[in-house]
Amino acid sequence: QVQLVGSGGGMVQPGGSLRLFCAASGSIFSIVKMGWYRQAPGKQRESVATITSGGSADYADSVKGRFTISRDNAKNTVSLQMDSLKPEDTAVYFCNAEIRRAPWSPELTYWGRGTQVTVSS
Repeated sequence: QVQLVGSGGGMVQPGGSLRLFCAASGSIFSIVKMGWYRQAPGKQRESVATITSGGSADYADSVKGRFTISRDNAKNTVSLQMDSLKPEDTAVYFCNAEIRRAPWSPELTYWGRGTQVTVSS
């Protein structure tokens, strides 16, 4: 069994910063990709940032230059540093990982429960 546990959400004023953290645990052989998605009220879930095991990162255009994703392969963790936050960043943020549980297993997608980020004055 695999579990993703995220933390670090909260409320911040526009222009402020928050850091999200997520740890994967359980029966894991390798994690191909980790990332963060978000879902605002009335909107579809969207990709915010992803990072491969080799460190290649990809960002949504709306967060480029403001958010930084990082990963610790040895600890199976991923972090998202969010700076210069805007009200439109308000959403529930979900940790995501594509995990292989054994060398012969296919990659499966796992989700954390989500953490609320609210940007408001």
